[in-house]
Amino acid sequence: MSQAIIRTLAVLSTFLALTAGAQEKQAFPDYTLGAGDTIRVLVFQNPDLTLDTRVSENGSITYPLIGAVNVGGLPIAAAEKKIAAALKDGGFVKQPQVNIALLQVRGNQVSVLGQVTHPGRFPLETTNTRVSDVLAAAGGTTPTGDDVAIVTGIRDGKPYRKEIDIPALYLGNTPENDIVLAGGDTVYVHRAPVFYIYGEAQRPGPYRIERGMTVMQALAQGGGPTPRGSDSRLLLRRKNASGAVEESAPQMNDPVLPNDVIYVRESIF
Repeated sequence: MSQAIIRTLAVLSTFLALTAGAQEKQAFPDYTLGAGDTIRVLVFQNPDLTLDTRVSENGSITYPLIGAVNVGGLPIAAAEKKIAAALKDGGFVKQPQVNIALLQVRGNQVSVLGQVTHPGRFPLETTNTRVSDVLAAAGGTTPTGDDVAIVTGIRDGKPYRKEIDIPALYLGNTPENDIVLAGGDTVYVHRAPVFYIYGEAQRPGPYRIERGMTVMQALAQGGGPTPRGSDSRLLLRRKNASGAVEESAPQMNDPVLPNDVIYVRESIF
């Protein structure tokens, strides 16, 4: 095989790899490179400069001819320009066309924990990934999950914490609460508050407290009183601010609070 054909095939191979890399990158147009990411760097018509590498913990890669290049925290397009400028300024390539393909995402991930269907770590594929996006990626909350998601992380070098009303993200008109997440954030969904019903109830046990739940609705959750029970002889046990348990006879429209215990007593007849 002649040298001319070999050179042509090499150029074609590089072009195809460059095109494939560009198509792969289209899924991550605004992705910011972070420690642990695996990337492929290609330079058009320079196959010997193709490099598969991993971004180090300090955000740098070691690239042929130019040495260490800090790409951590840069969008892919900015990292391409930085490497191209270094190749050109060093006199290695006159007009370098650099393409970076994201092979594996390790940096810029968020953790979703607690009462979600698929807890785990999820990549921030774009710079505007929001709370609703990662909750959807985690399969949403479980039936025992709370209506509030707690977001923790670091902002401007300081600890950050925000509570997000999950139903309001979809039902309300408060898009500002669907905040943009940053790498290293944790989204935690706690177990929903419960109340307890026992005594002469059809289905005694713990139940999830729905928003605005009343004693009447709580009694309905427990299936109502048995033939021996009476809905007019309820006893409510609730902890006060000091932690002591107080007993009262609740009204049907009274609100139910977390950890309330409702006792359905027997009818006096």
